[in-house]
Amino acid sequence: MKKLIITICVAASLVFIGGNDTNAQITTHTVASGEFLYKIGQKYGVSVSAIKNANNKSSSMIMVGERLTIPESISASERDLLARLVMAESEGEPYAGKVAVATVVLNRVDHKDFPNTVRGVINEVSNGYYAFTPVQNGRINRPADNESIRAVDEALAFRGQGSGSLFFYNPKIATNQWIATRTETVRIGNHVFAK
Repeated sequence: MKKLIITICVAASLVFIGGNDTNAQITTHTVASGEFLYKIGQKYGVSVSAIKNANNKSSSMIMVGERLTIPESISASERDLLARLVMAESEGEPYAGKVAVATVVLNRVDHKDFPNTVRGVINEVSNGYYAFTPVQNGRINRPADNESIRAVDEALAFRGQGSGSLFFYNPKIATNQWIATRTETVRIGNHVFAK
């Protein structure tokens, strides 16, 4: 009976204390045979470099049975929002372009000149202009497809990579000439990525 009461109390405290959508808790992962940091990063939605930093690793070598600290990730709702943005911004673009669009958002989260959350970056309005057209025209409200979800997972696992791109645009349809003054990092499909 005592174990039942303790179990109920623990479950209730998890519901009331940890019942938000932030995933802002530190998790421990025990490395299984065949795992490597990239796959672990994809599983938890964190970058390889963040896992290495949290575990004071200078290389990507891990051992079976090793216990890794997994740092906090973005929330499930932010992950969904990002996947919906990726789909809306990069329909018809190659998979690499979808990953790069997600990476731009994540790079902005880490950059001092932008909001520090995925939701804040995506919904940012500056001088009356939306940062992302799909937020303005409502295309972001459509559910994400599997490829966009996968692209977000890959971008999260390699967060911070992507040549530091903070912007992307399609030069055939861009109306703001300022964006063309930014330093180009890469071209993927119809998009130019820049910083």
